[in-house]
Amino acid sequence: MQTHYSQSTDSSYATAVNDEVVVDKQAFEPEKHAPSEAIATGIFITVHGHFYQPPRENPYLEAIERQPSASPFHDWNERVHYECYRPNAFARVLNEQGELINIVNNFEYLSFNVGPTLMSWLETHDPEVYQRILDADRTSCERLNGHGNAIAQVYNHIIMPLANDRDKQTQIRWGKEDFRSRFGRDPEGMWLAETAVDYATLEVLVAEGIKFIILAPSQVQRCRPLPKPGQHVTQWTEVGGGQIDPIRPYRCFLPGGDLNRDYIDVFFYDGPISRDMGFNEVLSSSQLFADRIGQAVRGDRRTSQLISVATDGETFGHHKGGAEKALAYAVSVEFPQRGWLTTNYAHYLSICPPEWEVELKPVTAWSCSHGVNRWKDDCGCGGGGVWHQQWRRPLRDALDWLRDRLAGVYETSGRRLLRDPWHARNEYIHVVRDRRSDTVRTFLDHHQAHLLSDDERIDVLRLLEMQRHTLLMYTSCGWFFEELSRPEGVQILRYASRAIDLAKDVSGIDFEAEFIHRLSTAPSNIKSFVHGAEVYHQLVKPSHISMEQVAAHYAMSSIFQHYSVEQKVYCYRVSQLDYQIQRIGPLTLAIGQLQLTSEITHEFGHLIFAVLHLGGWDIHCCVAPFAGRLAYAKTQEQLFAALNQGNIARLILKMNEVLGDRTYTLQDLFAEERHRIMEMLSDETLSGLDQLYTQVYRDNYSILMAFHRDELTPPRELQVAAEIAVGNKLMSALQTLEQHLLESPLNLSDCLGQLAELQAIATEAEYLKCTLSLPQARLLLEDQIMCVLQHLIHDHDNETFDAAFDCLRQLIAVGDRFKLCVSLSHAQELYMNHFHNTMMPTIHECQQKVYALPDPEQCTEILQLRNLLHVGKALCIDVQHVLEQLS
Repeated sequence: MQTHYSQSTDSSYATAVNDEVVVDKQAFEPEKHAPSEAIATGIFITVHGHFYQPPRENPYLEAIERQPSASPFHDWNERVHYECYRPNAFARVLNEQGELINIVNNFEYLSFNVGPTLMSWLETHDPEVYQRILDADRTSCERLNGHGNAIAQVYNHIIMPLANDRDKQTQIRWGKEDFRSRFGRDPEGMWLAETAVDYATLEVLVAEGIKFIILAPSQVQRCRPLPKPGQHVTQWTEVGGGQIDPIRPYRCFLPGGDLNRDYIDVFFYDGPISRDMGFNEVLSSSQLFADRIGQAVRGDRRTSQLISVATDGETFGHHKGGAEKALAYAVSVEFPQRGWLTTNYAHYLSICPPEWEVELKPVTAWSCSHGVNRWKDDCGCGGGGVWHQQWRRPLRDALDWLRDRLAGVYETSGRRLLRDPWHARNEYIHVVRDRRSDTVRTFLDHHQAHLLSDDERIDVLRLLEMQRHTLLMYTSCGWFFEELSRPEGVQILRYASRAIDLAKDVSGIDFEAEFIHRLSTAPSNIKSFVHGAEVYHQLVKPSHISMEQVAAHYAMSSIFQHYSVEQKVYCYRVSQLDYQIQRIGPLTLAIGQLQLTSEITHEFGHLIFAVLHLGGWDIHCCVAPFAGRLAYAKTQEQLFAALNQGNIARLILKMNEVLGDRTYTLQDLFAEERHRIMEMLSDETLSGLDQLYTQVYRDNYSILMAFHRDELTPPRELQVAAEIAVGNKLMSALQTLEQHLLESPLNLSDCLGQLAELQAIATEAEYLKCTLSLPQARLLLEDQIMCVLQHLIHDHDNETFDAAFDCLRQLIAVGDRFKLCVSLSHAQELYMNHFHNTMMPTIHECQQKVYALPDPEQCTEILQLRNLLHVGKALCIDVQHVLEQLS
C-alpha cells in the first residue's frame, strides 16, 4: 500500500551491508513536505525516542562532579552524549567503502521528547547539538503541516500517579513552559515518565491543553468504536492483555466530563517491535528494522495504518552502538522506498482523528507489571537477584512526610511575601530557565505581596528553590533499580537535603533529624550502610557545601592560579575586594577579602581568608566573617608578621586564633579543582621521571633495537622506558606543530617540517612496537586537522593549497600510524556543511559556464573545486561522482 505522501525513489539506490548503513553514488533527497489532507491514506511510520538522563548535579553547586564510572569521560551525561545525542544529530550514511555519503539529523524524522534537565545540559555543553534538535523540530513542522516532532515531558521524570495534585500541575506546567521557551510553540503531546498514568493525571493534562499521550499496549483495559451520528453505542471489547490494535489513535474520555472537551487522545506503541528494538538485533541494520516494521503492516483494506514504535532514545547509539546509522538510513531511504511516510503523532492525529475510544486500567506504567509499585514497594521489578527492595516504601514515606512539612513552611512563610505562593511556584520555571537578574526582578515584581526588602527577596528565592528541590527529590530513577545506595537513590536524597537546608534558612525549622530517623527504616542490601540513615550520613552529608567552603575553595585555588577581580565559582559570583600574597622560601601566605553571591538565591556573604602553602601537598586555610576594615587590617598585620618570623607552628596557631579553629586542607577542595591541583603538583615529579626514562632509553637504545631486530621480547623495564620516551617525543612534536598552526599567516613550510618529524617518530614507535595511550595526543590531532581544514576551505590560495592539503593528509596518517583512533567527525561535518551550502551551488554555476569555454581547464573555479573535492576524499567522504561530473 502506497501512502499519498510518499515520493518514489530508485530502488537500486541503497542496500544494507552487515551492520553499516550503505548507499550508492546517487544522492537521495527525501520529501520535504506532506500535503494537507482531510483523511490519511497509506502507511505511516512513527518512531518515538524518549531521550532522558537522570539529573546528576550537586544541588549545592548546580554542577555535575566527576563520575569515575563514566571514564574516560567526565560524567555519564558526557559519555551518553558522545555515544548517542551527538551521533543522532549528525548520523552517518556510508557507502560500501565506509565513505560518508550523507549526514542525517535523526531528530528531523524521530518523534521525540528530551527531558528538560537533559536539554539544559545540552544547551550549556554542546550548543551545536542543542540547536540541531531545535532545528529538527522546526524542519519537521515545515514538512508535516505545522506539526513538529518534539513533544513535552513532565518536568523532572516524576511518577505522576504517585504525585499530589499540586505537584502534578506544576510538573505539567513546568514541562510545557520549558518546551515553549525552547521550541517556540506550545506542545501538542506530553511524555509521562515511565508512561505512568491514572485518570487524575489525565484530568490535569486535559486542563492544561495537552492533546495526546503515548502509552504501552498493556495499559489499556477495553475499547470500542465511537458512535457515529444516529448509531447506538456498541459494547466494549476487553483488551487488557495487551491486545489493543496499535495502528490507530484512540480517544479517552474523563469520567463524568463533558464529552465535547474532556478527553485526551492516546497512541499505543507496538509492543513486540518496541521490545525487539531494545532487546534483540532489529537495529543492527536498517533493512532488518524496516523488515520488522513491515511485519506489522496489515494486509486488509484499511484506509490508513500507523505503525508506531517507542523506546528509550539512548537505544540509538548508547545501548546499541551504531544503531543511529541504521535509523538514519531507514528513515531517509528504506521507508520511502517502501512507500511509507515517516511522521509524528500530532501530524497523524490531524489527518486521522480517533474513531475508537478506550478505557485505561486504573494505575499503570510501561516498566512495571504491578501498576506503579516499582516506585513505592518491594514488587520485584528491577531486582538484583537475591537483593530485596524493601527500602522503597520507607523511602517514599519519608519523602512524602518531608514534602508535606516543607509545604507547610512554604505556605506559612510564602503568604507573607507572595500574593499566591502556589501560583508563583508554577511560574517559577521562568526563573529556572533564565537566572539573569532582570528575569528574577520581573518575576518578583509580578508575584510579591508587597514591596520586598532585599532580605525578603532572598527568602522568596530560598522558598522557591526549596520547592524546586522538593520536586526533584521525586525523580523516578531513585526507585528504579535494586538498591537505595546507588547513585540515583543518593541523588534524590541530596535534593531532599538541600530542601531541608533551605527551609531551615528561611524558617529556622530543621527537619533533618526526623527525616534521617525515618530513613533508618529503609533497609539497605549492603552491610556497610545497613539502612537509609547511614546512606544519608555517608553519601549525602559530604556533598553539603557552605559559603565558607566556597571561600576556602577560592582561597586555596588562588595559590595555584590567578583569579580576576570578578570570578565565577560554580553557581557563586565571587568579588575579590582585597588580595595580598607574600612568599618566604618555600612558604606562601595569601590573605584576602571576598564577597560571595549565590546566582540561585542571591544570598551573599562577606568573608576573609588566610591560606598558607607549606609546599607540596601541605595547605592550611582558615575562613571567617568580615568584621570590619580595622579588624581585617589587624589580621593582615599579625599574620604577615608571623610569616616573617619564619616560625610555621606559630603562624598556624595565629591563623587559628584570629580566624577560628575551623581549618581547610587540599582534601576540602571541590573534586574538580583538587584533581587539577594534584596533577599540577605531580608535574614536577613526573617531569623528573620522564627525564630518567628518556635517559634509560637513550643509554639502552642499541640493546632494545637488537631485541626487536631478532624478534625477541625485550625486558619490560626497557620497553616501558621506550614507550614513555617515544610518547614524550610525540607530545612535544605535536605541541610544537600546534604553535606553528596558530601562527598568522600560517607557515606551512614549518608545519610540514614538523610533520616530517612526527612521521619519523611514528617509524620509531612502529619498529619498537610501542603501545601508546595518549588521549591528549588524539585531541591535539583532531584540533589540528580542523585548523588545517578551516584554512583549506576559507583561506587557501592556489599557491598554498598543495602544501596545506599535504599537511592535512599527513595529520590523518600520523593518527593512523600511532593508532590514536582520531575522529574525523567534526571535520566531516564542517566539510559537508561547506559542500552543500557553498560548493554545490558553485558547481552548478560552473557547469553552466563551462559550456561556453573551449577548454574546461580554463575555468579556475572548477580547478579550485576539484582541489576541494580531493580534500573530501581525504576525509573519507564519497565525492567521486561529483569529481566525475567536473572531469
